[in-house]
Amino acid sequence: MNFTQNEKLNQVSVQSIVVGIDIASETHYARAFDWRGVELGKVFKFENSMEGFQSFSKWVDILKKKASKNAVLVGAEPTGHYWFGLASYLKDQEIKLVLVNPFHVKRSKELDDNHPSKTDFKDPKTIAKLVIEGRYNEPYIPEGVYADLRIATACRLRIIKELNGVKNRIQRWLKIYFPEYCKVYPKFEAISSMIVLRSAPLPADIVALGVEGINKLWRDAKVRSVGMKRAKSLYEAAQNTIGCTNGSAAAKLDIDLLIEDYQNKKNQYESVMSVIEELCMQIPEVEKLLAIKGVGIVTVAGFIAEVGDIRRFQSPKQIQKLAGLALKENSSGKCKGQTTISKRGRSRLRAVLFQAVMPLVSKNTEFAEIHRYYTTRAKNPLKKKQSLIALSCKLIRVFYVILSKGITYDPVKLISDIQRPQEMLAA
Repeated sequence: MNFTQNEKLNQVSVQSIVVGIDIASETHYARAFDWRGVELGKVFKFENSMEGFQSFSKWVDILKKKASKNAVLVGAEPTGHYWFGLASYLKDQEIKLVLVNPFHVKRSKELDDNHPSKTDFKDPKTIAKLVIEGRYNEPYIPEGVYADLRIATACRLRIIKELNGVKNRIQRWLKIYFPEYCKVYPKFEAISSMIVLRSAPLPADIVALGVEGINKLWRDAKVRSVGMKRAKSLYEAAQNTIGCTNGSAAAKLDIDLLIEDYQNKKNQYESVMSVIEELCMQIPEVEKLLAIKGVGIVTVAGFIAEVGDIRRFQSPKQIQKLAGLALKENSSGKCKGQTTISKRGRSRLRAVLFQAVMPLVSKNTEFAEIHRYYTTRAKNPLKKKQSLIALSCKLIRVFYVILSKGITYDPVKLISDIQRPQEMLAA
């Protein structure tokens, strides 16, 4: 839930204990304060384990009884993944957890002692003071299908990164031992190419097989897209190669392992994509999103994985801010600087939207028309990249309306949202 600054301040009352925690991989440090900033008790150290969490809970209960308080608000920095376990435990104990920006902690840690030191004893106090001032955010931890989809989408991105790494290593191998192979096969991922790389990767192996032997490999595998012409080109390339010949035995082992890694990553990608499609279909109104020309399952899954349950937002502007697409103005006095996007928020969501808009502009008639209007209008025309960012914000509004209200996508309404003063006057 998104609170205003006053609403955040009102959550810290006279009956509240504010606890600041410095999260670490093994040992956490906590300090407690009342609503005025008066410290209650001493620094408490506890382990990142169930026993440590239980001891922290007992320490909080003792402070509540001693200070006659009945509410607890815990603040922490989102330090990597180390806070996940504590967040889950606090949720089970019905203790509210909020997060402060690490940049804010770094900037405000000198307010008390005018010293730039950073210690496990000092940071919890700075965190608690920021919470008391209402400078925090409530974390959103997805549940159910949204949690599964976020994990599956992260797996997909990791597999793509690893798959690209394997592809680059295979291409490097070919450049060393068989540079001419890329002229015969611009893309080594072709089925007939993979058959050759498994059976006869080195030029000497291809020469030993001959044109008929290469063609026989494809016929045995029942590949019909290639024949004697491609086999002859491959054979001639192997005869005239300038590739290295030293260490051929180990080189064959190397390419065998790389091909195996490539195939494993391809299988993993197909498996995770089937899971993503199954999860997406469990979310209402997803089929209406997929009905938009140019919008695919990867875009929809990436958007929902980053945003989560759309019903927690009251306006698409909140999603725009979450993606870091809110406008940032730099001005002072009579000097007005350039307006840019804030880039604060979920960078992965911003990337999903930007990567989705580019095919939309080329495949979707409505988005292409809006892009043309933005870049060619007489008053305040946008640059191409600025137009794509504006279209990303429009895509957020389209997704928000469809997912939250169940409205079917209407191309005519999307086009009618463009204001053309000259055409309106002419009409």
